Amino acid sequence: MTIDRADQDREQDPDAERAPIDAAPPDSAISVTGTDHITLIGSNEEDTIAYYRDVLGMPLVLRQPNLDDPSSTHLFFDTGDGRILTFFVGDYSSDRTPQRPGIGAVHHIAFQLDPEEFEETKASLREAGHRFSEFDRGAFHSLYTRDHNGLTIELATDKYEIPDDRRGEVLAAAHHHRVEAGAEYVDDEDLEAALEELDMPIERYDLPEAASGAGAGN
Repeated sequence: MTIDRADQDREQDPDAERAPIDAAPPDSAISVTGTDHITLIGSNEEDTIAYYRDVLGMPLVLRQPNLDDPSSTHLFFDTGDGRILTFFVGDYSSDRTPQRPGIGAVHHIAFQLDPEEFEETKASLREAGHRFSEFDRGAFHSLYTRDHNGLTIELATDKYEIPDDRRGEVLAAAHHHRVEAGAEYVDDEDLEAALEELDMPIERYDLPEAASGAGAGN
């Protein structure tokens, strides 16, 4: 008899009554095709450009008035894959104090790094005077830093070569392997099992060892 994975989750995972993990498109009212842009409230134009263009390397591709509030400026940055990050900025002082986001607020934003440039990125952050923490998050490897307004910025790289259009499949399969193994979070063995199950090559990038950071505050 074939056992459905959802049934296995219910038997092995104490949280299995929650929404199931599945990379297949859900039966939903609409179906989005990707992220177009994310807009944040910034402080001022100079500091925003200095961080997102000159530190993180995002081209400034558009500047215009905020169409809902012409007294502020709308800045558009290309995050590297054509997906856009925008800011509404005015004439406000930046504040590097760590943010304490509440419900409905942004906790952090994660951007992708080329694994071949991971060590160079750490050196560049140090040279630019930006402190960071490094963690092996199990499913990926990340640096955490803050922008000029105290927003947590994650710079993440995949630990294994995974095509962008199959990341959801791999993570969902790794989740089910984690549940079956009784592990707390997805780690290398779960990713490798997922890649093998999906008939994908297992090619791990050469990344440094780091603590998981489990339970650490940002």
